[in-house]
Amino acid sequence: MTERAKRAILCVDDEPLILISLIQELKGAFKDSFVYEQALNAEMALETVAELEQEGIRLVLVLSDWLMPGMKGDEFLDRISREHPTIKTVMITGHADGNAVARIGHIDSVQAILQKPWDPDELIAIIRAALPD
Repeated sequence: MTERAKRAILCVDDEPLILISLIQELKGAFKDSFVYEQALNAEMALETVAELEQEGIRLVLVLSDWLMPGMKGDEFLDRISREHPTIKTVMITGHADGNAVARIGHIDSVQAILQKPWDPDELIAIIRAALPD
């Protein structure tokens, strides 16, 4: 694994087909520049963050759904932002209400909020802008 590939992107969504789609689009655009991880909920994602840290892999971006069982996406991304301020985040949602969108907008790490179904070109452009190196 190259030094550049020791960076990771984590996708979090309770719908497995969404995760498959996100990973395919990311791999199509970024090839082996990143390690691609996925989690079905925020708790699994937090475990993955800890595992990546232990393995010396730098998590650079989290893409998260809002409506998930357990912890909602805005709470999850707020926690990521507080505990790991260098990690950039993107919310992808089809269900966030106005209050959730307002909360998400106050989280420093959030680069964008995309509506499902997202535009693949817009998704990749946002990620490229968030991770310029």
